[in-house]
Amino acid sequence: MTSSPAPAVPSTDDLPDGPLAGLRVLDLASVVMGPYACQILGDLGADVVKVEPPTGDMTRRTSPQVRPGMSALAMHVNRNKRSLALDLKTEQGRGVFDDLLATADVLVTNMRPAALARLGLDPDTVAERFPRLVLCRAQGFRSDSPLADRAAYDEIVQASSGMVDLVRRATGTPSYVPSILADKVCALTIAYSVLAAVVHQRATGRGQVVEVPMTDTLLAFNLVEHLAGETAVPAVGPTGFPRSMAPRHEAVRTADGWVCLLPYTPRDIASLFRAVGRDDLAADPRFADPSALARHLGDLYALLAELAPSRTTEQWAALCADHSVPFAPVLEVDDAAHDPYVVEGGLLAERPDGAGGTYRSIGQPIRFSRTPAGERRPAPALGADDDDLLRELGYDAARVTALRDAGVLGGPVSPR
Repeated sequence: MTSSPAPAVPSTDDLPDGPLAGLRVLDLASVVMGPYACQILGDLGADVVKVEPPTGDMTRRTSPQVRPGMSALAMHVNRNKRSLALDLKTEQGRGVFDDLLATADVLVTNMRPAALARLGLDPDTVAERFPRLVLCRAQGFRSDSPLADRAAYDEIVQASSGMVDLVRRATGTPSYVPSILADKVCALTIAYSVLAAVVHQRATGRGQVVEVPMTDTLLAFNLVEHLAGETAVPAVGPTGFPRSMAPRHEAVRTADGWVCLLPYTPRDIASLFRAVGRDDLAADPRFADPSALARHLGDLYALLAELAPSRTTEQWAALCADHSVPFAPVLEVDDAAHDPYVVEGGLLAERPDGAGGTYRSIGQPIRFSRTPAGERRPAPALGADDDDLLRELGYDAARVTALRDAGVLGGPVSPR
Protein backbone atom coordinates (compact mmCIF):
# COMPACT_ATOMS: atom_id res chain seq x y z
CA MET A 1 0.00 0.00 0.00
CA THR A 2 1.41 3.42 -0.97
CA SER A 3 1.28 6.04 1.78
CA SER A 4 0.08 9.57 1.07
CA PRO A 5 2.77 12.26 0.99
CA ALA A 6 3.08 14.48 4.04
CA PRO A 7 1.19 17.76 3.70
CA ALA A 8 3.37 20.59 2.46
CA VAL A 9 4.40 23.29 4.92
CA PRO A 10 2.34 26.35 3.94
CA SER A 11 3.80 29.83 3.87
CA THR A 12 2.55 32.51 6.24
CA ASP A 13 0.68 34.24 3.42
CA ASP A 14 -1.54 31.31 2.41
CA LEU A 15 -2.11 29.67 5.80
CA PRO A 16 -5.81 28.95 6.34
CA ASP A 17 -7.49 28.80 9.75
CA GLY A 18 -6.04 26.25 12.14
CA PRO A 19 -8.02 23.61 14.03
CA LEU A 20 -8.47 25.90 17.07
CA ALA A 21 -9.89 28.87 15.13
CA GLY A 22 -12.50 30.60 17.27
CA LEU A 23 -10.87 29.72 20.60
CA ARG A 24 -9.67 32.71 22.63
CA VAL A 25 -6.80 32.14 25.07
CA LEU A 26 -5.43 34.69 27.54
CA ASP A 27 -1.72 34.19 28.21
CA LEU A 28 -1.08 35.60 31.69
CA ALA A 29 2.24 33.82 32.00
CA SER A 30 5.91 34.71 31.94
CA VAL A 31 9.29 33.22 31.06
CA VAL A 32 8.94 30.00 28.97
CA MET A 33 6.52 27.33 30.21
CA GLY A 34 3.20 29.20 29.98
CA PRO A 35 4.12 31.34 26.96
CA TYR A 36 5.38 28.29 25.04
CA ALA A 37 2.16 26.39 25.79
CA CYS A 38 0.08 29.35 24.60
CA GLN A 39 2.21 29.70 21.47
CA ILE A 40 1.41 26.07 20.62
CA LEU A 41 -2.30 26.86 20.97
CA GLY A 42 -1.74 29.91 18.75
CA ASP A 43 0.08 27.80 16.18
CA LEU A 44 -3.03 25.61 16.11
CA GLY A 45 -5.18 28.63 15.29
CA ALA A 46 -6.35 29.99 18.66
CA ASP A 47 -6.60 33.76 19.17
CA VAL A 48 -3.98 34.22 21.91
CA VAL A 49 -3.74 37.49 23.83
CA LYS A 50 -0.54 37.89 25.82
CA VAL A 51 -1.20 40.09 28.85
CA GLU A 52 2.04 41.40 30.30
CA PRO A 53 3.05 44.24 32.63
CA PRO A 54 3.92 47.65 31.15
CA THR A 55 7.60 46.76 31.58
CA GLY A 56 7.09 43.54 29.63
CA ASP A 57 7.66 39.86 30.30
CA MET A 58 11.18 39.34 31.68
CA THR A 59 11.93 36.99 28.77
CA ARG A 60 11.98 40.02 26.46
CA ARG A 61 15.15 41.20 28.21
CA THR A 62 17.20 37.99 28.01
CA SER A 63 20.20 37.64 25.71
CA PRO A 64 20.76 37.63 22.83
CA GLN A 65 18.54 40.49 21.71
CA VAL A 66 17.11 40.37 18.19
CA ARG A 67 16.18 44.01 18.67
CA PRO A 68 15.58 46.15 21.77
CA GLY A 69 12.82 44.61 23.86
CA MET A 70 12.74 41.40 21.82
CA SER A 71 15.10 38.56 22.69
CA ALA A 72 15.64 35.44 20.61
CA LEU A 73 13.91 33.41 23.33
CA ALA A 74 10.88 35.73 23.33
CA MET A 75 10.65 35.39 19.55
CA HIS A 76 10.41 31.61 19.94
CA VAL A 77 7.67 31.47 22.59
CA ASN A 78 5.39 34.35 21.58
CA ARG A 79 4.49 34.09 17.90
CA ASN A 80 0.82 33.94 16.92
CA LYS A 81 -0.14 36.23 19.80
CA ARG A 82 -1.30 39.78 20.32
CA SER A 83 0.24 41.78 23.15
CA LEU A 84 -1.67 43.85 25.71
CA ALA A 85 0.60 45.71 28.13
CA LEU A 86 -1.56 46.17 31.23
CA ASP A 87 -0.84 47.09 34.84
CA LEU A 88 -2.87 44.59 36.85
CA LYS A 89 -1.75 46.20 40.10
CA THR A 90 -4.14 49.07 39.41
CA GLU A 91 -7.91 48.98 39.83
CA GLN A 92 -8.38 50.24 36.28
CA GLY A 93 -6.07 47.55 34.92
CA ARG A 94 -7.97 44.82 36.70
CA GLY A 95 -11.20 46.24 35.29
CA VAL A 96 -9.83 45.98 31.75
CA PHE A 97 -8.67 42.43 32.45
CA ASP A 98 -12.12 41.48 33.74
CA ASP A 99 -13.65 42.76 30.51
CA LEU A 100 -11.15 40.67 28.57
CA LEU A 101 -11.83 37.58 30.70
CA ALA A 102 -15.50 37.84 29.82
CA THR A 103 -14.56 37.23 26.16
CA ALA A 104 -12.11 34.37 26.79
CA ASP A 105 -12.41 30.60 26.69
CA VAL A 106 -9.13 29.86 28.46
CA LEU A 107 -6.78 31.62 30.89
CA VAL A 108 -3.26 30.22 31.28
CA THR A 109 -1.05 31.53 34.08
CA ASN A 110 2.05 30.52 36.00
CA MET A 111 1.48 32.97 38.84
CA ARG A 112 1.76 31.37 42.25
CA PRO A 113 -1.44 30.87 44.29
CA ALA A 114 -0.90 33.86 46.61
CA ALA A 115 -0.32 36.22 43.67
CA LEU A 116 -3.45 34.96 41.91
CA ALA A 117 -5.49 35.51 45.07
CA ARG A 118 -4.30 39.13 45.31
CA LEU A 119 -5.61 39.71 41.77
CA GLY A 120 -8.94 38.05 42.49
CA LEU A 121 -8.00 35.16 40.22
CA ASP A 122 -8.14 32.37 42.77
CA PRO A 123 -10.12 29.37 41.46
CA ASP A 124 -13.23 29.95 43.58
CA THR A 125 -13.58 33.58 42.51
CA VAL A 126 -12.95 32.77 38.84
CA ALA A 127 -15.48 29.92 38.92
CA GLU A 128 -18.11 32.19 40.44
CA ARG A 129 -17.58 35.14 38.10
CA PHE A 130 -16.64 33.29 34.90
CA PRO A 131 -18.23 29.84 35.16
CA ARG A 132 -17.46 28.94 31.53
CA LEU A 133 -13.75 29.78 31.73
CA VAL A 134 -11.04 27.14 31.70
CA LEU A 135 -8.41 28.34 34.17
CA CYS A 136 -5.09 26.56 33.72
CA ARG A 137 -2.53 27.36 36.37
CA ALA A 138 0.96 25.94 36.38
CA GLN A 139 3.56 26.44 39.08
CA GLY A 140 6.50 24.59 40.58
CA PHE A 141 4.59 22.60 43.18
CA ARG A 142 1.00 21.53 43.87
CA SER A 143 -1.24 24.28 45.17
CA ASP A 144 -2.33 22.13 48.13
CA SER A 145 1.25 21.42 49.27
CA PRO A 146 3.38 23.39 51.76
CA LEU A 147 5.65 24.29 48.81
CA ALA A 148 2.86 25.92 46.78
CA ASP A 149 4.29 29.45 46.86
CA ARG A 150 7.94 28.60 46.40
CA ALA A 151 9.67 29.97 43.32
CA ALA A 152 10.63 27.25 40.87
CA TYR A 153 12.68 27.67 37.74
CA ASP A 154 13.69 24.84 35.43
CA GLU A 155 16.77 23.77 37.40
CA ILE A 156 14.76 23.66 40.64
CA VAL A 157 12.25 21.33 39.00
CA GLN A 158 14.97 19.16 37.46
CA ALA A 159 16.39 18.74 40.97
CA SER A 160 13.08 18.12 42.73
CA SER A 161 11.81 15.65 40.11
CA GLY A 162 14.77 13.25 40.14
CA MET A 163 16.22 14.39 36.81
CA VAL A 164 19.49 15.63 38.36
CA ASP A 165 19.87 12.31 40.20
CA LEU A 166 19.37 10.37 36.98
CA VAL A 167 22.12 12.40 35.32
CA ARG A 168 24.36 11.73 38.33
CA ARG A 169 23.73 8.00 38.13
CA ALA A 170 24.51 7.95 34.43
CA THR A 171 27.51 10.29 34.39
CA GLY A 172 28.78 10.58 37.95
CA THR A 173 27.97 14.30 38.08
CA PRO A 174 24.69 15.67 39.50
CA SER A 175 24.21 18.21 36.72
CA TYR A 176 21.26 19.65 34.83
CA VAL A 177 20.12 18.54 31.40
CA PRO A 178 21.37 21.32 29.05
CA SER A 179 17.86 22.25 27.99
CA ILE A 180 14.98 23.92 29.80
CA LEU A 181 13.39 20.50 29.82
CA ALA A 182 10.97 20.98 32.70
CA ASP A 183 9.53 24.16 31.21
CA LYS A 184 9.01 22.56 27.80
CA VAL A 185 7.61 19.22 29.02
CA CYS A 186 5.18 21.13 31.23
CA ALA A 187 4.26 23.42 28.33
CA LEU A 188 3.25 20.40 26.28
CA THR A 189 1.28 19.11 29.27
CA ILE A 190 -0.51 22.45 29.60
CA ALA A 191 -1.43 22.41 25.92
CA TYR A 192 -3.03 18.96 25.89
CA SER A 193 -4.66 19.48 29.30
CA VAL A 194 -6.25 22.74 28.14
CA LEU A 195 -7.56 21.10 25.00
CA ALA A 196 -9.14 18.29 27.05
CA ALA A 197 -10.85 20.88 29.26
CA VAL A 198 -12.05 22.79 26.18
CA VAL A 199 -13.68 19.62 24.82
CA HIS A 200 -15.57 19.34 28.13
CA GLN A 201 -16.38 23.06 28.03
CA ARG A 202 -17.85 22.78 24.54
CA ALA A 203 -19.95 19.78 25.54
CA THR A 204 -21.29 21.16 28.84
CA GLY A 205 -20.84 24.94 28.75
CA ARG A 206 -18.86 24.71 31.99
CA GLY A 207 -15.27 25.62 32.72
CA GLN A 208 -12.95 24.12 35.29
CA VAL A 209 -9.56 24.58 36.93
CA VAL A 210 -6.66 22.67 35.38
CA GLU A 211 -3.51 22.52 37.49
CA VAL A 212 -0.13 21.51 36.10
CA PRO A 213 2.46 21.29 38.93
CA MET A 214 5.87 21.23 37.30
CA THR A 215 7.61 18.93 39.78
CA ASP A 216 4.81 16.36 39.68
CA THR A 217 4.69 16.51 35.89
CA LEU A 218 8.41 15.97 35.36
CA LEU A 219 8.59 13.29 38.06
CA ALA A 220 5.78 11.37 36.35
CA PHE A 221 7.61 11.84 33.04
CA ASN A 222 10.85 10.47 34.52
CA LEU A 223 9.25 7.47 36.22
CA VAL A 224 7.69 6.02 33.05
CA GLU A 225 10.87 3.99 32.50
CA HIS A 226 12.88 4.72 35.63
CA LEU A 227 10.46 3.39 38.26
CA ALA A 228 11.51 0.03 36.77
CA GLY A 229 11.84 -2.71 39.42
CA GLU A 230 10.09 -0.60 42.05
CA THR A 231 6.94 -0.84 39.93
CA ALA A 232 6.17 -4.21 41.52
CA VAL A 233 5.13 -4.57 45.17
CA PRO A 234 7.33 -5.90 46.61
CA ALA A 235 10.05 -4.59 44.31
CA VAL A 236 11.60 -6.97 41.78
CA GLY A 237 14.66 -4.80 41.17
CA PRO A 238 16.07 -1.28 41.55
CA THR A 239 14.89 1.93 39.97
CA GLY A 240 16.57 3.06 36.77
CA PHE A 241 16.04 2.01 33.15
CA PRO A 242 18.94 -0.37 32.33
CA ARG A 243 19.53 0.91 28.80
CA SER A 244 19.75 4.56 29.88
CA MET A 245 21.83 3.81 32.99
CA ALA A 246 24.37 1.50 31.32
CA PRO A 247 28.01 2.62 31.14
CA ARG A 248 29.07 4.14 27.80
CA HIS A 249 25.48 4.94 26.82
CA GLU A 250 26.66 7.73 24.57
CA ALA A 251 27.40 8.74 21.01
CA VAL A 252 30.50 7.16 19.46
CA ARG A 253 33.29 8.64 17.36
CA THR A 254 33.65 7.47 13.76
CA ALA A 255 36.68 8.12 11.55
CA ASP A 256 35.35 11.62 10.85
CA GLY A 257 32.57 12.53 13.27
CA TRP A 258 30.12 11.50 15.96
CA VAL A 259 27.11 9.20 15.54
CA CYS A 260 24.39 7.36 17.39
CA LEU A 261 25.05 3.73 16.48
CA LEU A 262 22.37 1.79 18.32
CA PRO A 263 21.54 -1.80 17.43
CA TYR A 264 18.53 -2.11 19.73
CA THR A 265 17.47 -5.75 19.65
CA PRO A 266 19.43 -9.03 19.67
CA ARG A 267 18.60 -9.35 15.96
CA ASP A 268 19.99 -5.83 15.26
CA ILE A 269 23.14 -6.65 17.18
CA ALA A 270 23.77 -9.93 15.38
CA SER A 271 23.09 -8.31 12.00
CA LEU A 272 25.51 -5.46 12.66
CA PHE A 273 28.35 -7.65 13.92
CA ARG A 274 27.99 -10.03 10.96
CA ALA A 275 28.08 -7.06 8.58
CA VAL A 276 31.44 -5.93 9.98
CA GLY A 277 32.91 -9.44 9.92
CA ARG A 278 32.61 -10.20 13.63
CA ASP A 279 30.67 -13.46 13.55
CA ASP A 280 32.06 -14.29 17.01
CA LEU A 281 30.22 -11.30 18.47
CA ALA A 282 27.10 -11.99 16.41
CA ALA A 283 26.76 -15.25 18.32
CA ASP A 284 27.86 -13.86 21.69
CA PRO A 285 25.53 -15.17 24.44
CA ARG A 286 25.75 -11.80 26.25
CA PHE A 287 23.54 -10.30 23.53
CA ALA A 288 21.46 -13.34 22.57
CA ASP A 289 18.20 -12.47 24.35
CA PRO A 290 16.65 -9.42 26.05
CA SER A 291 17.42 -10.63 29.56
CA ALA A 292 21.11 -11.25 28.86
CA LEU A 293 21.35 -8.03 26.86
CA ALA A 294 19.97 -5.96 29.78
CA ARG A 295 22.81 -7.29 31.98
CA HIS A 296 25.52 -6.60 29.40
CA LEU A 297 24.56 -3.31 27.75
CA GLY A 298 27.74 -1.69 29.00
CA ASP A 299 29.76 -4.37 27.19
CA LEU A 300 27.82 -3.78 23.98
CA TYR A 301 28.33 -0.01 24.11
CA ALA A 302 32.06 -0.45 24.73
CA LEU A 303 32.35 -2.75 21.69
CA LEU A 304 30.49 -0.27 19.49
CA ALA A 305 32.84 2.51 20.63
CA GLU A 306 35.81 0.33 19.63
CA LEU A 307 34.36 -0.47 16.20
CA ALA A 308 33.10 2.97 15.25
CA PRO A 309 36.45 4.58 14.27
CA SER A 310 37.02 1.89 11.63
CA ARG A 311 34.59 3.59 9.21
CA THR A 312 33.51 7.06 8.25
CA THR A 313 30.10 8.40 9.21
CA GLU A 314 28.90 8.00 5.63
CA GLN A 315 30.11 4.40 5.51
CA TRP A 316 28.32 3.58 8.77
CA ALA A 317 25.16 5.23 7.47
CA ALA A 318 25.17 3.06 4.35
CA LEU A 319 25.96 -0.14 6.24
CA CYS A 320 23.24 0.46 8.84
CA ALA A 321 20.68 1.36 6.17
CA ASP A 322 21.48 -1.88 4.33
CA HIS A 323 20.94 -3.94 7.49
CA SER A 324 18.08 -1.91 9.08
CA VAL A 325 20.19 -1.02 12.12
CA PRO A 326 19.15 2.20 13.93
CA PHE A 327 21.67 4.94 13.18
CA ALA A 328 21.93 8.73 13.02
CA PRO A 329 24.79 11.18 12.72
CA VAL A 330 24.96 13.66 15.59
CA LEU A 331 23.48 16.95 14.47
CA GLU A 332 25.54 19.90 15.66
CA VAL A 333 23.16 22.67 16.67
CA ASP A 334 25.33 25.16 14.77
CA ASP A 335 24.46 23.23 11.59
CA ALA A 336 20.70 22.98 12.15
CA ALA A 337 19.77 25.88 9.86
CA HIS A 338 21.63 24.23 6.96
CA ASP A 339 20.91 20.55 7.58
CA PRO A 340 19.08 19.06 4.54
CA TYR A 341 16.44 17.30 6.66
CA VAL A 342 15.69 20.49 8.61
CA VAL A 343 15.62 22.68 5.51
CA GLU A 344 13.42 20.36 3.46
CA GLY A 345 10.91 20.06 6.29
CA GLY A 346 10.64 23.81 6.77
CA LEU A 347 11.55 23.44 10.44
CA LEU A 348 13.65 26.61 10.29
CA ALA A 349 12.30 29.17 7.87
CA GLU A 350 13.25 32.80 7.35
CA ARG A 351 10.23 35.04 7.91
CA PRO A 352 9.51 38.76 8.44
CA ASP A 353 9.97 39.66 12.10
CA GLY A 354 7.26 42.33 12.17
CA ALA A 355 9.73 45.17 12.58
CA GLY A 356 11.18 45.39 9.09
CA GLY A 357 13.73 42.63 9.55
CA THR A 358 13.96 38.88 9.06
CA TYR A 359 14.38 36.09 11.56
CA ARG A 360 14.55 32.32 11.64
CA SER A 361 11.20 30.95 12.78
CA ILE A 362 11.13 27.51 14.41
CA GLY A 363 8.41 25.65 12.54
CA GLN A 364 5.52 23.77 14.10
CA PRO A 365 6.41 20.12 13.43
CA ILE A 366 2.81 18.85 13.48
CA ARG A 367 1.23 18.36 10.05
CA PHE A 368 -2.52 18.69 9.49
CA SER A 369 -3.94 17.88 6.05
CA ARG A 370 -6.90 20.30 6.29
CA THR A 371 -6.25 22.82 9.07
CA PRO A 372 -2.52 23.48 9.13
CA ALA A 373 -0.61 24.71 12.13
CA GLY A 374 2.05 27.36 11.69
CA GLU A 375 3.05 30.97 12.03
CA ARG A 376 0.36 33.50 11.23
CA ARG A 377 2.07 36.45 12.91
CA PRO A 378 5.51 36.94 14.47
CA ALA A 379 5.99 37.64 18.18
CA PRO A 380 4.50 41.07 18.93
CA ALA A 381 6.26 44.09 20.38
CA LEU A 382 5.23 44.95 23.92
CA GLY A 383 1.74 46.47 23.86
CA ALA A 384 1.60 46.43 20.08
CA ASP A 385 -2.08 45.46 20.09
CA ASP A 386 -3.38 47.57 23.00
CA ASP A 387 -5.57 49.81 20.86
CA ASP A 388 -7.03 47.03 18.71
CA LEU A 389 -7.85 44.79 21.66
CA LEU A 390 -9.49 47.55 23.66
CA ARG A 391 -11.46 48.67 20.64
CA GLU A 392 -12.75 45.08 20.33
CA LEU A 393 -13.92 45.37 23.94
CA GLY A 394 -15.90 48.48 23.02
CA TYR A 395 -13.54 51.09 24.47
CA ASP A 396 -13.53 54.38 22.56
CA ALA A 397 -10.38 56.33 21.71
CA ALA A 398 -10.82 58.75 24.62
CA ARG A 399 -11.01 55.95 27.15
CA VAL A 400 -7.94 54.24 25.72
CA THR A 401 -6.02 57.52 25.86
CA ALA A 402 -7.08 58.04 29.47
CA LEU A 403 -5.85 54.58 30.41
CA ARG A 404 -2.55 55.22 28.69
CA ASP A 405 -2.15 58.62 30.36
CA ALA A 406 -2.82 57.00 33.73
CA GLY A 407 0.00 54.50 33.12
CA VAL A 408 -2.38 51.53 33.04
CA LEU A 409 -1.27 50.59 29.52
CA GLY A 410 2.23 50.08 28.23
CA GLY A 411 3.23 50.35 24.63
CA PRO A 412 5.78 49.32 22.03
CA VAL A 413 9.33 49.28 23.33
CA SER A 414 11.30 52.23 21.98
CA PRO A 415 14.81 51.71 20.61
CA ARG A 416 17.53 52.51 23.12
